[in-house]
This record gives sequence, C-alpha cells and structure tokens, in this order.
Amino acid sequence: MSDLKFEQKAALSRQEAADRLSALADALRHDGNAELDLGPGTLTLRIPDELRTEIEVEVEDGEIEIEIELKWRTS
Repeated sequence: MSDLKFEQKAALSRQEAADRLSALADALRHDGNAELDLGPGTLTLRIPDELRTEIEVEVEDGEIEIEIELKWRTS
C-alpha cells in the first residue's frame, strides 16, 4: 500500500502539456522544489539530487503512449 497516490487525467493542448513538463524540468534543474499546478490545486514536492528514471513508449490500437517515470526514496 502506498503512502500517497495522486492521479489526474485530462485533455490538454500541446502548449499546456509543454507548460507542465517545463515546470517540472525547471524544478529538476534548479533547487529541486517542485510546485506543479494541477488544475484545482498545487502539488509540492522536494526532489533529491539523484533519482531513477524510466521511459516507456507503446504503440497499440492506433494510439501512442509515452510514460516518463521519476523515482526516488522518501527518506
């Protein structure tokens, strides 16, 4: 069982998707304090200097899915 789970699905324009990715990239690039605007609220995360990543691309039933995972320990 996870300590916290947040999931959001939304239709975004290409520009809106880029803005969200840019906000996360800025947090990673600078001090590691991420404040992500998620519509009705803001998610605040402290991201450490070292993390694990996974990138997955799937093509299935006429759709392309790209998943980018960033993982790190909470301690």
